[in-house]
Amino acid sequence: AVMPGLLLGDEAPNFEADTTHGRIRFHDFLGDSWGILFSHPRDFTPVCTTELGRAAKLAPEFSKRNVKMIALSIDSVQDHLSWCKVRALGGLRGEACAAASLQRPQEKPTQAWRVVDKCAQLLTLSPCAQVFVFGPDKKLKLSILYPATTGRNFDEILRVVDSLQLTAYKKVATPVDWKPGDSVMVVPTLPDEEAKQLFPKGIFTKELPSGKKYLRYTPQP
Repeated sequence: AVMPGLLLGDEAPNFEADTTHGRIRFHDFLGDSWGILFSHPRDFTPVCTTELGRAAKLAPEFSKRNVKMIALSIDSVQDHLSWCKVRALGGLRGEACAAASLQRPQEKPTQAWRVVDKCAQLLTLSPCAQVFVFGPDKKLKLSILYPATTGRNFDEILRVVDSLQLTAYKKVATPVDWKPGDSVMVVPTLPDEEAKQLFPKGIFTKELPSGKKYLRYTPQP
């Protein structure tokens, strides 16, 4: 149980916090957008600094997908502001920092702050970095936990956002190693006749040794 208190499908806690963009209430910050919350062990950590630069560089891609990004660290907002000014790798100017940064409350964390689970409670003992993806319904769609020594893969984060958004609105699932533009799978609960009407581009079924016809593919809608 990586996240006691917040499971896939649970609603995001509507916490308030001071950020580099002023004081926010989380649900208001998200609005009708998708949202990604990244936790960081501390400001000015080498791995997270490269991630901050990558997040800023990919800001237009996240924006295209109607995704807002926000980062969480236990340090002060003043530290966050200084950190956002760092000149990240690849010549990227940190002033273009796309991720607002949360300051963890100094008082005992409420249930809302258990969203960061052991990352928030044990940062000094077991540094880790969490990725939470929330939908426009404010519910948790995906969670990934990384050790602090392994930088997050933003290409993968974009890929899973594309999959989450596609499968939220279409009756499809994305197979192993799927990338946008690849064929997708028809969900098993959809009868063949209804599937043919929903997916006019056609459906093809992979032959299996069992003879069962459950691997149904269609071009990405």
